[in-house]
Amino acid sequence: MKLRLIAVGTRMPGWVEEAFADYSRRLPPEYGFALSEIAVTPRGKNPDLARLKRDEGEKILKALPREVRLVTLDERGGQWTTEQLALRLQRWQQDGRDVALAIGGPDGHAPEVLARAEESWGLSKLVLPHALVRVLVVEALYRAWSLNANHPYHRA
Repeated sequence: MKLRLIAVGTRMPGWVEEAFADYSRRLPPEYGFALSEIAVTPRGKNPDLARLKRDEGEKILKALPREVRLVTLDERGGQWTTEQLALRLQRWQQDGRDVALAIGGPDGHAPEVLARAEESWGLSKLVLPHALVRVLVVEALYRAWSLNANHPYHRA
């Protein structure tokens, strides 16, 4: 199983790049963890939000490898404990398909992306900055992996 994070947004602050790279390197090589960045559709005055979300959604869907399990990051998604995420990682590995986790644009995911998703993961009831979501997702994946691998990183 390969893991891919597809994220709308480019040019992250240095602290995000550093933290993301650190946790990405910690994931096991068999996950082949990769990041695909998608440029935010420019927003002007009085933007057509539905069109912007649709444009970004089309780019997310085009970035998906074939037969991939899509999991959206969405504030309305299910909130999982570390243990629940660890169980999901095990299930995903047993399924044999690759997994893509998608972070939408500033206005959220397009309906087409949500419809394509098999699961939706809400990190918090709070709306979080997308840069921070990148770091939280990769750290959560590493922590879940460490729990499954009996690695001492996870202490609950």
